[in-house]
Amino acid sequence: MAIDFTSVNTGNLDRGARVVLGGALVALTAIGTLPVWGYIGVVPLLTGLSGRCPAYSLLGVNTCSMKKSNPG
Repeated sequence: MAIDFTSVNTGNLDRGARVVLGGALVALTAIGTLPVWGYIGVVPLLTGLSGRCPAYSLLGVNTCSMKKSNPG
């Protein structure tokens, strides 16, 4: 399975922060420190792992530093 880098709209720092924050929220909820709504951490966790943020797409934001190549 190849990654289509033209669809990635989050940069490495952004992705890392999402994974850490989302994972921490889910972990804290799983051990009972946060209420059930802490499972909302699944959203930043998944967007960080996939590199694609639907809200960024709607707002036209792109934190990925990769340049789009111009074929041809």
